[in-house]
Amino acid sequence: MQRSLLTAGVVSKLSIDKYRRGFTLVEIMVVMVMIALLAALVGPRLFSKVGKGKQSTAKAQIELLGQALDLFRLDIGRYPTTQEGLNALIVNPGTDNWDGPYPKKGIPNDPWGKPYHYQSPGAHGDYDLFTYGRDDAPGGEGEDKDVLSWE
Repeated sequence: MQRSLLTAGVVSKLSIDKYRRGFTLVEIMVVMVMIALLAALVGPRLFSKVGKGKQSTAKAQIELLGQALDLFRLDIGRYPTTQEGLNALIVNPGTDNWDGPYPKKGIPNDPWGKPYHYQSPGAHGDYDLFTYGRDDAPGGEGEDKDVLSWE
């Protein structure tokens, strides 16, 4: 008699364990909702950091290009003209004393994949070097804000 009770207890325990192995649909849905809420709270903060990072990258690249332009001026005695553009930092525009290429890794595009704008003589100094930001239009806020060499 005791043996049959033990067997019944083991069978019922095995059948309970059989159903307890995985997660229920409700448990999975609760976890998915929690992950979605967390992503909704954290996501916008992370994406705003990406935009600020691109603005900082553009400022740093403009500074480095400005240094290359200054080296060009020291060697040649003038900044490249608007027609020569930033390409004069990489390819000799046909002048003596050119000791380039001045930027070691070439002329980068801005962080949004567009070329930097260069004018010489500039309206704000010897040259103007700038990018219009993500929207490639003057003005803007956040990631669309212009990054200018004279600021």
